Amino acid sequence: MTIKLLLLNGPNLNMLGTREPEIYGAETLEELINSIRDYANGKEIELRDYQSNIEGELVTAIQESRHWADGILINPGAYTHYSIAIRDAISSIDIPVVELHISNVHAREEFRHKSVLSAVCLGVIAGFGRNSYFAAVDALERHLRS
Repeated sequence: MTIKLLLLNGPNLNMLGTREPEIYGAETLEELINSIRDYANGKEIELRDYQSNIEGELVTAIQESRHWADGILINPGAYTHYSIAIRDAISSIDIPVVELHISNVHAREEFRHKSVLSAVCLGVIAGFGRNSYFAAVDALERHLRS
């Protein structure tokens, strides 16, 4: 059975490769997504991706995914800490969502320690650099296949 996943990336993730490479790495978002897509394809997972700096566009993508996706992987960026709109969108759908972060948000500034999304997500993966994405794919796949 092919699993269908939506990979969402929030604000500033389009700047991967140039934005604070000491924290986020030198790989661009396009390069990262191509690697994740290749990995997912090998696991019989169809991966669609979307990035936006606009909160409402992410909300719409979450809402629309309920018609086709089995699950969502989301790196919400700064929206992690204050987007009630994204939280409500996640709560309004009946598919599992995994929150993920490249950096260990708990080892950074205090304001990054709080997520308003975590409580409505299946789980959270953070701090493993680009590997956070692959771990999120694996975790969600295992959940969906069990």
